[in-house]
Amino acid sequence: MIDRATAYATDVVAGRVVAGPFVRQACERHLKDLEEGPARGLQWSVERANHAIAFLECLTLADGEHAGQPFILQPWQAFVVGSLFGWLGQDGYRRFRAAYIEIGKGNGKTPLAAGLALYALVADGEPGAEVYAAAVSRDQAKIAFRDIRRFVEASPTLSQLLEVHDNNVAFHASGGYIRPVSSEGRGLDGKRVHVAIIDEVHEHPTPIVVDKMRAGTKGRRQALIVEITNSGYDRHSVCWAHHEYSGKVLSGVIENDAWFAYVCALDEGDDWLNDPSVWIKTNPNLGVSITEKYLQEQVAEARDMPSKRNIVARLLFCVWTEQSSVWLPIELWDACAHPVDLEELAGRDCYAGLDLASTGDIAAYVLAFPPAAYGDRWHVVPRLFCPQDGIRTRSRRDGVPYDLWTEQGYLTATEGNVIDYAFIRDALHQDAERFRIKRIAFDRWNSTHLVQELQADGFEMVGFGQGYASMAAPVRELEKLIRGDELAHGGHPVLRWMCSNIAPAVDPAGNTKFDKGRSGDKIDGMVALAMALGIAIADEVQGPSVYETRGVLTL
Repeated sequence: MIDRATAYATDVVAGRVVAGPFVRQACERHLKDLEEGPARGLQWSVERANHAIAFLECLTLADGEHAGQPFILQPWQAFVVGSLFGWLGQDGYRRFRAAYIEIGKGNGKTPLAAGLALYALVADGEPGAEVYAAAVSRDQAKIAFRDIRRFVEASPTLSQLLEVHDNNVAFHASGGYIRPVSSEGRGLDGKRVHVAIIDEVHEHPTPIVVDKMRAGTKGRRQALIVEITNSGYDRHSVCWAHHEYSGKVLSGVIENDAWFAYVCALDEGDDWLNDPSVWIKTNPNLGVSITEKYLQEQVAEARDMPSKRNIVARLLFCVWTEQSSVWLPIELWDACAHPVDLEELAGRDCYAGLDLASTGDIAAYVLAFPPAAYGDRWHVVPRLFCPQDGIRTRSRRDGVPYDLWTEQGYLTATEGNVIDYAFIRDALHQDAERFRIKRIAFDRWNSTHLVQELQADGFEMVGFGQGYASMAAPVRELEKLIRGDELAHGGHPVLRWMCSNIAPAVDPAGNTKFDKGRSGDKIDGMVALAMALGIAIADEVQGPSVYETRGVLTL
C-alpha cells in the first residue's frame, strides 16, 4: 500500500525534496518512530493515514484558478494529514493531541485546515463531534469556516449529509457540528472539543483561545488541537512559545509523543533576498497555490523598500522579526560603526537628547557632535541607564543581555529597583566638563523634576514633541546620515539593539517617526539621538532657532 507520508519523509531526509531545518527534523522523527516507536507503544497505520488523505482529495476547491478542481494534496500536505491521523498511541486512539503548523502565507494552509475540520466531523468515528474553527476575531474565524462551507456546497455527497447555516455546519446523523468561535464575546467556554482548528495563531495577543480550546478536550478520547499560522514578531506570545516548544520537540530536547510540528524555516545563512533556490523551504506549495512571479515581485519590493522588508520576511519566508516593520536594514547601521574617540571630541560642541520614559527600565541621553570640518562625520555618544535590582532576572526573562552590557560598561546600573536620576544628572555634568553641551532636548510631555534641576544647573533645556511635526525632520535626517555613511557610533551594542527594535509609524503624508508602542523592544536611545539631531539641525542649518527667539522654556 502506498504510504505518501513516509515517502515524503524519506525524500526530505535524502535531500530529494528541499526543506528547512525543522521540516527535516520532523521527517527524521517520523522515520525514527517507525523503527523505535513500537517500543513506546506507538503504531503507524497506513490505512488510517490514507483514509484521511483520500477524504480530503475528494473535496473540490472553490477559489482562484483552481476553482472546481479536486483538492489534490501536495506531498507536504499528505505528510501532515497522514501523520495526524495515521499515528496511533498504545490505547489505539490518535497519538497526536496537538499540532503546530507554521508556513509561508499563500501555501494553502486555510483550505488544509478546512479539510481537516470536515474529516473530523464526518469521517473520524467520533459521536457528537464538536469541531471548531477558532481564531482571535470573528472575521478571522469565518475565513476558515467559509472554506468549510464551500467544500460542503461543492460536494453532492457532503451536501446530502450536512446541513449548512451561516455559523453552523451540522451532521445530524452523529449529532456533531462545526462552528466558528473567537475570543470576542463569551463563546469559548463550555465546549466539548473533538477537534479545533486555530487559525493565524501569530495574531493572538493572549493564549486565551488556545487555552480554552485545549481545556475543552478533556472529555474526548482522541481530541486534536491544530494550530496553523504564519510566523510572527511578538516573542512574548503563545505563537512564539509554541514555535520554540516545537523546535525543542523536533530536536529531541523535549520528549512529547503527543505533539506534532511542521515548521517551515530557512537555514542559517540562507539569503532569501538574492537566492530563489531557498524559497521552496518556506513555500512548499510554490508553483501550486503561490507563484514564483508573486514571490519575485514581493522580494523586489522588499529589496527596494526597507519598510516592507520585515513583513515580507515574516509572512513569506518564516523569519521571526523583532517587530511588524523595520525602519532600516541593520547592515546600514552596522556600516556606520566607525570609531568614536572621546579624547578627540573633547571641547567640541554637541547636542543632547534626553529620554526619561521609564524609571523601571531604561533611560537615556545621547550626545550628537556635528562634523568639525567638511567631509567629517557626525559622532554619537550614548549614555544609557537601568536599575540594578533584578537586572539578571530581566536578562533571562527578556533574552536581552542587560547584565553583560552593564559589565562591559555600555549600560550604567543605578542602585535600587528604579533609575536614580541623580546618576544621570551627575553624568551630564561630567560630560559638560569635557564637551560643550549647547542644548538638551527632552520630551515635554514626560518632563520630570530632573529637567527642572538641570535647567537650574544652567543647562539650556528644550522641550521636544514626539509627534510627526517635531520628529519627522530629525528621523529623515538620521536616515540620510546612516545611508550616506555620515554617522559614527562606535558599534555601541545597546544602541544597535535599539536601532534593530524600531518600528516606524508613517502618516498619510509619508512623514515618519519612531513609535515605541509598535516597536519590538526598547528604542529610548534612538529617540534620544533623534531629538539631539533635531535641535542640532536647527542650529547648524537654520541658524538661530525658534528656542533662541522665544527664550528658554519655563517649566
